[in-house]
Amino acid sequence: MLFTSYEFLFFLLILLGLYYVIPARFQWVLLLGFSYLFYLAANPWYLLYILTTTVTVYLSAVRIEKIRAEQKAYLAQNKDSLDREARKKYKGRQQKRMWHMLLAGLLFNLGILAVVKYANFAIHNLNIVLHTFGSPSEIRPLDLLLPMGISFYTFQALGYLIDVYRGSCSAEKNLFRFALFVSFFPQLIQGPISRFHELSQTLYAEHPFDRSQLLGGLQRILWGFFKKLVIADRIIIGVNEIIKNPEQYSGAYVFVGMMFYAAELYADFTGGIDITIGIAQCLGIVVTENFNRPYFSKSIKEYWRRWHITMGTWFTDYIFYPVSICRPMLKLSQFSRKHFGDVIGKRIPVYLSSFLVWFATGIWHGASWNFIVWGLGNWVVIMISQEFEPCYQKFHGKFHVKDKNWFRLFQIVRTVLLMSCLRTFDCYRDVPLTFRMFGTMFTTGNWHILWDGSLLALGLGCADYVILAAGVALLICVSLLQRRGSVRQQIAAKPYAVRFAAWYGLFLAVLILGVYGIGYDANQFIYNQF
Repeated sequence: MLFTSYEFLFFLLILLGLYYVIPARFQWVLLLGFSYLFYLAANPWYLLYILTTTVTVYLSAVRIEKIRAEQKAYLAQNKDSLDREARKKYKGRQQKRMWHMLLAGLLFNLGILAVVKYANFAIHNLNIVLHTFGSPSEIRPLDLLLPMGISFYTFQALGYLIDVYRGSCSAEKNLFRFALFVSFFPQLIQGPISRFHELSQTLYAEHPFDRSQLLGGLQRILWGFFKKLVIADRIIIGVNEIIKNPEQYSGAYVFVGMMFYAAELYADFTGGIDITIGIAQCLGIVVTENFNRPYFSKSIKEYWRRWHITMGTWFTDYIFYPVSICRPMLKLSQFSRKHFGDVIGKRIPVYLSSFLVWFATGIWHGASWNFIVWGLGNWVVIMISQEFEPCYQKFHGKFHVKDKNWFRLFQIVRTVLLMSCLRTFDCYRDVPLTFRMFGTMFTTGNWHILWDGSLLALGLGCADYVILAAGVALLICVSLLQRRGSVRQQIAAKPYAVRFAAWYGLFLAVLILGVYGIGYDANQFIYNQF
């Protein structure tokens, strides 16, 4: 069920009606049932995958917790009879048992993800290698289902398992409660990737009806609908026309396409997250914010602290830090310092760990080379920026422009352009084609299309451009207002007439200006593919 479909609205209405009628202690049970119903509506076979992940991670976490409890009890009972060396050996054995349990859970579930999402990509590349060396044989691709949201729920479940292993959260003893954490339907499609110790605080709590919470959630949902239906689903028409006809649309059209895509991706993804957070708020549940005005970032590094925040922190906490301080990496660092000096030696762990993070980030987004190149492109830009940091400091120390408004604007525009250029790999989905089309911006002198009316041939009329301009302007205004806190709270402090005009006007905008297909068939959210 698409969030912006009639079916989902009916589904949500029934859930809310039952949620506040049944005894509060059964609310989480109702949510579990509706979450599985939501997943079943997509494809009944998908349920097999999410159940497998749920059960295996649950059992692994419970076993790790049991081993830790055994260790604590044993050490307490034998504290007088064990010397320091014996205690150390015992702890080492127990730690190894927990590590093996963690490794089994990780490898099994990452194996599922690898097979269903990346097996055919590996087979395709292997066939290319075989043909290159003259082999006539070819491996057939596997006919496998790619379950909806598998990357999101797998990462969320494995993050929980790692946290239990680290001792930063306790294992959930109730299998069904843990199943709700993995399958909570609002965040199943596109995140956020929640942490157990945060989401569980409100996910299982009893929630009496709260009118202000319900209205606040509905307002957030409405704002998400505006972004998705009025902006994203409108501008994607122009994006598709440009990227699906590369021979016809080159040069300045590529620039237009990548800027259109920047607006579309932001409106689509943040709109979906707004709907997710709004649904959760209607239920009294707090879900982590996933964006913090990313297009106001002054560098790529800052951008990735503001965009898809939960994914970035997941890769940082569970890949970057463990890899950068693991024993092989420390040995490599020592070797590098000894043979190449401290300057290079101290950089190698950071660069290699960052490389792995951005490689994983790229391939997480899709099993194709364009996503891998996109991820590594981000890595290259960030590493270059980091190396030039001393030069930046000297520049700012000499010219004192860092706090100037015009320079901040320059940094913001630069960051948006850099990210838009990198996203051309996402647009064309073909690495050689992307490079070729990107090059035409500098070799094809057709910039007159920006003002001679040629853009009206992209499937968007004058009215569409006016609506898009007004919608993007509204997004910018809201982002500026967010610097002073929640915009909804700012509106709530206004007189009734202002509140009514704001929300009723937004409702009419969605109703009248939204892009709807035949039988109200809106476009799927971009991140549903991941």
